[in-house]
Amino acid sequence: MNATINLENKHFPVLLNELISIISPLYGGTFIDCTFGQGGYSEKILENKKNDIIALDRDKDVLRRTSILQKKYNKRFRFYNLKFSQLDQIKLKNHKIKGIIFDLGYSLNQIKNSQKGLSFHDKGKLNMKMGINNFSANDIISHMDENNLAKVFKVLGDEKYSKKIAREIVKKRKDKIIKTEDLVKIIDNVKKYQKTKIHNSTKVFQALRILVNEEISELINGLVNSFNLIPVGSIIAVVTFHSIEDKIVKFFFKHYSEQRNSSRYLPDNEVSEKCFKLINKKPIFPSANEIKQNPPSRSAKLRYGIKTNDNCDFNEFRQKFKNLTDVENLR
Repeated sequence: MNATINLENKHFPVLLNELISIISPLYGGTFIDCTFGQGGYSEKILENKKNDIIALDRDKDVLRRTSILQKKYNKRFRFYNLKFSQLDQIKLKNHKIKGIIFDLGYSLNQIKNSQKGLSFHDKGKLNMKMGINNFSANDIISHMDENNLAKVFKVLGDEKYSKKIAREIVKKRKDKIIKTEDLVKIIDNVKKYQKTKIHNSTKVFQALRILVNEEISELINGLVNSFNLIPVGSIIAVVTFHSIEDKIVKFFFKHYSEQRNSSRYLPDNEVSEKCFKLINKKPIFPSANEIKQNPPSRSAKLRYGIKTNDNCDFNEFRQKFKNLTDVENLR
C-alpha cells in the first residue's frame, strides 16, 4: 500500500495534519523521520525554524529529494541511508530527540518504479528490494522449497490458496525463470473460479515484499530501538497500512501502557511501570476528505505513545510475534 499519492506532481503524506497536531506541543527540538520517502513529514516539521530533522530511508532513490532539503535547511536536516534496525548507528551528539515518526507505506514513486517490481502490474524479473537487502523476490520464487513457500504466503499474506500456489510455482520453475507476469498468471490460474474484492495477486505479493525486506523484524527492532533512543516525555508515532504491521504496533503501545505483573512469578502487588502514556487508545484514521483526495489512504491508521519510563523489557513483545519473524527466517 502506498503512503503518498502524486497528484499534479504533488506528494501527499497520509495523515499529515493529524501527525503534526500530535507533535505540535513538542515543537522546538529534533525529530527522527524513519521513513523519509518523498520528505513530506520532514519538510512540514522543518517549516518551524526551531526544529531539526534526522531522516532515514533504506532506499537510495530518495537521495535526490534529500539533497533538496539539505540545501534548503542546511544544518537543520541530516540524512542516513539506514534501516530501522540500524537506528543505533545515528550520531546524536547535542541532540535531544523529541519524537520519532514511522510511515510504513510505500510512495507512488516506488510503486511505479518497475525495476523495484513492487506491483503485480509490472513486467520482467521479480525484485521487491527496497535497499540494503540480502535477497530478492526472484531468489525466493526460484529456490525456496514448496512447503516454505506455502508457509510464507499463508502467514505473511493470509493467502487461502497458499499450498496450491506454491505447488504450481515449483512445477513451473522447472522449465523457466518465473517473472512477475508469470507469477500473476500462476496465481490467476489457481484462483480463476474465486471471486474476491482485491486483485488475485495482492496477498502473495504482500507476503513476498514483507519477506524480501524483512518488514516484521525491521518494524519490531525499529520500535524497540526508538524507545531506547528517546528520553522520557518524547513521542513515537507510527502510520500503518495493513493488519499485520498494525497488530504489532497496537500491541507495542497498548501492552506497554498498562500496569501488569512484570513477571508471573512475582506477587500481584509487584507490578511493572508503564512504558507509555496513550492519549488516544484507538487509532486515528484519515478524514473523509483525505480519502477522497487519496483513496489508498483509506487503510491507514495512526497510533502513538509518549514514553514514561526508561526501564522496559521488550522480550515479551518479541516473543509475541516470533511466529512471524520465524517465517522471515525461512529463507
